[in-house]
Amino acid sequence: MSRSDSEGSGATIRDVAVQAGVALSSVSRVLTGHPDVSAAMRAKVEAAVAELGYEPDLLAQSLRSGSTKTIGFVLRDISNPLFANIARAAEQELRRSGFSMLITSSDGHLDVEARNLALLRRRRVDGVIVSLVSEEAESTRAALTALNGPVVLLDREVPGFGAAAVLCDHYSGVYRATGELLARGHRKIGLVTGSMAVRSSRERLRGYEAAFDAAGVPVDRSMLALGSFDADYAKAEVIRLFSRRTEPTALITGGIASAAGALQALRQLRRSVGVDVGLVTLDEWPMFDVLAPDLASVSRDSGEMGTAAARLMLDMLDGAEPRTVVIDTRFTPRDSVGPVRRPATPRKSTAKKAVRTTAKP
Repeated sequence: MSRSDSEGSGATIRDVAVQAGVALSSVSRVLTGHPDVSAAMRAKVEAAVAELGYEPDLLAQSLRSGSTKTIGFVLRDISNPLFANIARAAEQELRRSGFSMLITSSDGHLDVEARNLALLRRRRVDGVIVSLVSEEAESTRAALTALNGPVVLLDREVPGFGAAAVLCDHYSGVYRATGELLARGHRKIGLVTGSMAVRSSRERLRGYEAAFDAAGVPVDRSMLALGSFDADYAKAEVIRLFSRRTEPTALITGGIASAAGALQALRQLRRSVGVDVGLVTLDEWPMFDVLAPDLASVSRDSGEMGTAAARLMLDMLDGAEPRTVVIDTRFTPRDSVGPVRRPATPRKSTAKKAVRTTAKP
């Protein structure tokens, strides 16, 4: 092995073997995480590595083993706190098994998503965890098919593609939230969320419609804004909904960015949350805690999602078949659901109308 087997320290794998008093093959097994290594052998090699400051050449190791010990992670929006928490939990779980994670963000653009998947394929990652912009795009399906390793989908379904998936029970959470708003007298309930090209939006709409059906109340489809999770989209759509002759008395917003956009719109429109309009956010952000009133929400455990995605990936790398894990959602009613503010009805006067008479000339 040449001196290029190390970076920075100058020590080689041969130096480690000499320092530990073991064979080169033993050092290799320890460094690659081979299970057939005694605790005493592992301790000696790790002590030698620490003493010499040896840093293995990961590229050389990957060429020999066929594994880069790296998992690609394609996010839709890396600035979204939900995705940041998912990625953090996934990375922590992967790290415990000796894997690192390479994160890319599509920023909600299909072409960027396809390029990111192609980049990860060229980087020879062992597998990919991905939150797709759309389940229907052919460019994305082609890029996924070209990957050589296992794929875990985050809250997405791609029929006919053999991927594992971490799905969230959006239906139940939105069903309960919509039912609570209906029980409080709301009838014009705006739903602002992403397009029907992703599972989360379809399930949220399904829960919303089911709650109306259970209450025996017809759905006003003009109250639906199903196009994007972006804050700008939510802001524009909320302003549009409130420009109608019949305004919504409550809103359900699909995601942290959507909630932020809706709150901006309501502030611009001078509508008070919990008084003039009820509001339920789908997903929570710690900064929401500083707002008044407290925001009702349908939440999911982002840490559980990330951990589950990493475990599914590790299982498949060990030869397991793809499977699906479902994460529960929880509806938490808070002050923002509010009462319905109804316009005051003028009282009918009980006084007799005065009769106007005109004097004859």
